[in-house]
Parts: sequence; structure tokens; C-alpha cells
Amino acid sequence: MRILGLTGGMGAGKTYVATLFRATGWPVFDADACVHRLQSRGGAAIAPIARLWPGVVVDGAVNRAKLRAAVIHDPEAMRTLEGVIHPLVRQEREHFVRHARARGHRWCVFEIPLLFETGAERECDRVLVVTAPESLRIRRVMRRRSVDLGQARALLARQMAENERRRRADFVLHTGLSRAETFRQFIRIKTALESLP
Repeated sequence: MRILGLTGGMGAGKTYVATLFRATGWPVFDADACVHRLQSRGGAAIAPIARLWPGVVVDGAVNRAKLRAAVIHDPEAMRTLEGVIHPLVRQEREHFVRHARARGHRWCVFEIPLLFETGAERECDRVLVVTAPESLRIRRVMRRRSVDLGQARALLARQMAENERRRRADFVLHTGLSRAETFRQFIRIKTALESLP
């Protein structure tokens, strides 16, 4: 089984592209959804986060707004949080791969926003980067995360530079024009992947 790494900056359109892969039968590991589960009631990240940031766990689950406020402007705190979360996500990803392989899939997808930053691209056979104009990405982040312009820019600024991400990609898919154009690019890339020997 081969693994496609799917990544891109916040607000680039990764989720939509992942939905297209799912709809055509490719299993997708969603790292963001995994983090949400880990931080929800009963999740494996609850206890270590509660120890590090008392007050961000409310009614047995992480209050994401409080956690974001605690780490967003503190690089050391962000690294500490990633040190808690990334190993737990890696365990979940390994379970996902075993399951997909057992079901006989030829390809699966890792949808991981921090694919390069965490070194997960080393587990992938190919990498697809989804990209969009920065102004569009900022608007999407503000709307989806309920943050202001400064917070959105801070979130984007801590990610890998867009040109570096594209440079390291095997495929680049541009969103922001139309869904029809995104779908055309998706089909072209998926066909190329499926034709690999």
C-alpha cells in the first residue's frame, strides 16, 4: 500500500480535497480530527494538558479557545504542546495504516497540516500540497476558527513558508478559483498517482 501525504497551510482547502479522496474510495487519516478526539472527554491528551495548563480543561475536555490563548504567542509553550500531541497522533496514524493495509487498499491519505514540520513526509510515497492565495486563507481561518485578523496572521506565520511547502511537494493543487477547477486538478493528480507502477 502506498501513502499520499496531503498538506497545506491553514485555510488552503485541504479538507475539501480530502473529502474528494474519501468519496473516491481512498481512506483518509485526518490529523486535525485525531487531535480533536485526543482533546475531547476521555482523550489521551487530557491529563498531560491539564497538568501543563491548569484551567484549560473544562468538564473533562480541552477548551480549545483557552488552550489557543495560552500558547499562540509563546513558541516554547507551542513546542511543549506539540511534544504532547504529536506522539499520540503518530500512534493513531500507525493504527490507521495497519487497518487500511489489512483491508487491501492500494493507496491511503495522510491529511496532516504539519506534515513537513513533524517529519511525517518520510512515511509517504508522494506528497500533495494544497495552496490558495494568502488573503483567502486568512479569511477562511478567521471564519472557521473564530479568530481576529491578528490571530489569523499569527497562526499562519508559525507555519512553514508557502513557497517552501510547494518546493517540497510532488504535486501542487491550487484552490480559490472554483470547485470545478479544483476537481479537475484533483482528477488529474489522482489519475497520475494511480498510474504509478
